[in-house]
Amino acid sequence: MQQQEPEAGQRTGFWFGFASYAMWGLFPLYWPLLEPSDSMEILANRMLWSLVAVAAILIATRHWGWIRPLLRQPARLAMCAGAAAVVSVNWGVYIWGVNSGHVVETSLGYFINPLVTIAFGVLLLHERLRPAQWAAVGIGAAAVVVLTLGYGRLPWIALSLALTFAVYGLLKKKVGLSGLESLATETAFQFLPALGYVLWLAFSGQGTFGRTGDGYGWGHSGLLALSGLITAIPLLCFGAAAVRVPLTMLGLLQYLAPVFQFLLGLAVFHEEMPPARWAGFALVWAALALLTWDAVRQTRRNRSALQQAAAARAAQAAPSPDGAAVSG
Repeated sequence: MQQQEPEAGQRTGFWFGFASYAMWGLFPLYWPLLEPSDSMEILANRMLWSLVAVAAILIATRHWGWIRPLLRQPARLAMCAGAAAVVSVNWGVYIWGVNSGHVVETSLGYFINPLVTIAFGVLLLHERLRPAQWAAVGIGAAAVVVLTLGYGRLPWIALSLALTFAVYGLLKKKVGLSGLESLATETAFQFLPALGYVLWLAFSGQGTFGRTGDGYGWGHSGLLALSGLITAIPLLCFGAAAVRVPLTMLGLLQYLAPVFQFLLGLAVFHEEMPPARWAGFALVWAALALLTWDAVRQTRRNRSALQQAAAARAAQAAPSPDGAAVSG
């Protein structure tokens, strides 16, 4: 049986996990600082400088032994390219959503994401759901209907974020790289298109990076470049948490990011929340509460079953009264 991480290690892991999801949740405060750059320019710079940041980290830690084996596996590389394309859409929609005044709806996307991931498990991986999971998915579908009526349109920003992140998670699971390795590979695929776009903006006079005068300055360019480090740091914290805390704790911590985004949308950006939207969000939260309860209950059952199996094996191996070991 795997030895449990010591209590001090779990406590450290909890704070790493808290830090990672809190930083992701506070991202809506950062992207508006990059205006007047538009969403596409911000996205391209994030791609460029993320590769620079992650390459510096890999060099500093001398963690590059995984690169050569990956280059010999075309199928995994193709999935990495697919993941890069999907996460590019996710990043772009998210940045546009935040900078166009839809912070609350972007939070909805990450609230819905666990439900979409479960639906993918059923449709693509033919997984079987427990009754509570079916109920949660049903409540989530009802929430989308209520929110569509509340917004007067399909909440496409939220659905796009949820769908792209679910596809991204599925591809990452199949590729099997760590967070840092995955980010390095994906930004390597993104680098040339992003560089080409930034250069085109610069030569056409439409870019803001490196531009001075007209209200621009090196401070603005520095903030664009810093987007790479800001992308990498939460991933490092998440990686430190993932090896120290149980998966159930990480699953609960993941809700911090959309909670922070939702609160920022209300308290900082003063977005409207009419009754119909509150009703839709309440249904989503009810579905997530049901999922969380079911996951915790299932984890306890699995742990109890493992303990009973270990006790049975110990009883079988114990000496019999006549001194011989009991065998099955």
